[in-house]
Amino acid sequence: MLDLKYLRENLDEVITRLNTRGEDFSHLKVLLDKDEKRREIIAETEKMKARRNEISKKIGEYKREGKDVAPILKTIEDSKQEVTRLDAERKKIENSIRDTLLITPNIPHKNIPYGESEDDNVELKKEGDIPAFDFEPKAHWDLARDLDILDFDRAAKIASSRFVIYKGLGAKLERALISFMLDLHTHEGGYEEMLLPFIVNEQSLIASGQFPKFKEDVFELTDKRKLFLNPTAEVPSINLHRDEILAATELPRRYAAFTTAFRQESGSAGRDTRGIIRLHQFNKVELIKFCQPEYSYEELDKMLKDSEKILQKLKIPYRIIELCSGDLGFAMAKTYDIEVYLPAYKTYREIGSISNAEDYQARRGNIRFKRDKDAKAEYVHTLNGSGLAVGRTVVAILENYQQADGSVIVPEVLRPYMNTDIIK
Repeated sequence: MLDLKYLRENLDEVITRLNTRGEDFSHLKVLLDKDEKRREIIAETEKMKARRNEISKKIGEYKREGKDVAPILKTIEDSKQEVTRLDAERKKIENSIRDTLLITPNIPHKNIPYGESEDDNVELKKEGDIPAFDFEPKAHWDLARDLDILDFDRAAKIASSRFVIYKGLGAKLERALISFMLDLHTHEGGYEEMLLPFIVNEQSLIASGQFPKFKEDVFELTDKRKLFLNPTAEVPSINLHRDEILAATELPRRYAAFTTAFRQESGSAGRDTRGIIRLHQFNKVELIKFCQPEYSYEELDKMLKDSEKILQKLKIPYRIIELCSGDLGFAMAKTYDIEVYLPAYKTYREIGSISNAEDYQARRGNIRFKRDKDAKAEYVHTLNGSGLAVGRTVVAILENYQQADGSVIVPEVLRPYMNTDIIK
C-alpha cells in the first residue's frame, strides 16, 4: 500500500511514475481531496469535543447557583450527535481512501527500464551453453508420455484439465528437485526452511497484494471462514510477520519455503495449454526476506544469485531479464525474471521472478521493526523470489537433457537424490 503522507507530498511524481505502468493514475488527485476533507473533519471533531468538555464543566456551577441545566444538557447531546455524524462521515471517507489504495499498485523504482509490455524488458545476461542436438528435440510432454512419467488424462479424470499426475521417475524427479533446492538454500544461502499452510485467509491475500485486484485468480473454499487455496508461496511467507514489530538485530530474516500453489489462471486462457508450464496446481520453492530499507537492494542482488545457483548447478542455460515498468508485478518496485532455454520452444521461458516490494506489502500487512527499543517503529522491506518453480525446472531438465533414444540424463547434482543417472 502506498504511503498517504508520501503521496500527499509528492503527488505529481507518484502519478508520473505510476503512469509508466501503462494506466492513468490521475484519479489519485481526488484521493488527496478526500484526505483533506478527512483531516478537516478530524479537526472539527476535536474542536467540538473540547467545546463540549468546557460546557460540561458548567453543569456543577449551574446546579450550585440553582440555574436550569437543561439548555447545557441539550447542547451536550446535540454535540454528541454531531460528533457521531462526523465520525461516520470520516470512517466512510477513510474506507474509500483505503479501497483506492488497495487497488493502486506499487510505485516502480526510478531506475527500472521504461516500457509498455514484456517486449520492452531488458536482457542483462545469458549463462550456460545451449545444447546442440543431432536429432530433432521433443517437447517435454512428448518425452514424458513416451517415458510414462506424466499422466494428463487420468489427472483430468480425477480433477480437470491443466492438472497432472507425476509417475515413477517423474514423481521422483519432482521430489528430488524440491529437496535439492531446499538443501542448497538452507545449507549455502543461510535461509531458514519453513513448511507453511497451503490454505490462507483473506487478510493474508490483502497483505501480500493479491486481493482485491486478483481475486478471480484464486480458488475460494466453501467455508464460512472465507479461506482460500494458496495462489503462490509468497502469500503465506509474507504473512509470517504480519502485525509484528521485529528488532533490527533480527534482520534480515531469510526463509525458504516449499509450497504447493493453486491458481485459476483465468486471465491465461489459451496460453501453454499443453504440458506443465501453466497448471492449476504446481510446486514451488519460494525465497522470502524481511530487511531494513537501506539493505533491501543489496539483499535483492543476493537473492538473484541464490536462485541462479540452482540452474548453474543443474547446468541448464538461462538468462536474466529486468522487467520494464509496463510488465512489473502489481506489488513490486523492481523485478528480475530468470528464464531457462527450452529446446522444443527454441526460446527462453520464465522459471522464476526475484522482486523487491520495498515497504508496499509491509504497509498492507503492518510489518515493522525498531532500530532499538526506544526507536519509532518503521516498515520493513519485503523481498520474494522463486527458488525455483519446480515443475518448470522439470521441463527444463527433460528438454535440455534428452537423448536421441528418448531417454533423459539426470543432472549430476540430482543423482544422489534419485539413485539413478538416467530416466528411460
